[in-house]
Amino acid sequence: MTDHADLLKRIDRIESQLAIQQLPMRYALAVDARDLDAWVQLFVEDVDCGSHGMGREALKRFIDPSVRTFYRSQHQICGQTIDFLDDDHATGKVYCRAEHEARGQWIVMAICYFDTYERRQGRWFFVKRSEKHWYSTDILERPAGPDFQRWGVWSHRKPALPHFFPSWKPFWDQSDPGLLRELSSAP
Repeated sequence: MTDHADLLKRIDRIESQLAIQQLPMRYALAVDARDLDAWVQLFVEDVDCGSHGMGREALKRFIDPSVRTFYRSQHQICGQTIDFLDDDHATGKVYCRAEHEARGQWIVMAICYFDTYERRQGRWFFVKRSEKHWYSTDILERPAGPDFQRWGVWSHRKPALPHFFPSWKPFWDQSDPGLLRELSSAP
């Protein structure tokens, strides 16, 4: 590859990374502003919403009732990784701390989004987002076991993190079980 072609490829990768980094922040702002039109425009046109259908209108119908379960919210993007699969496809993980006002409580959630990104016609989009949690609890309380869920609308979903990470179990399998009981009442 010539130096010029290599430089163009490197610039494209940098611009792609910057564009992808905007997606989670724009997502957070759209959620907090309840701008569902802006929210769905961050996804590919043919986004797969499972049993809810395909496309941005299906996504909008799916998310509308979800954001009506809390009044105010603030989603803080804490960090992001991006792994390029090729020039037009990438995956990533986004850490987020979200706060939600719901029925007299301020619920804090620790979230990791597992994302798939795709560039179409020169623009990067989400293909899908999978949301996993460490906990949800009122801001005045500590996260507590056994399920670390203290928000009624999420009580049916046991948090998947940190156990979802493939490295988690092998790491702790090499430890003394007594140490685990000492560190956490709900390992």
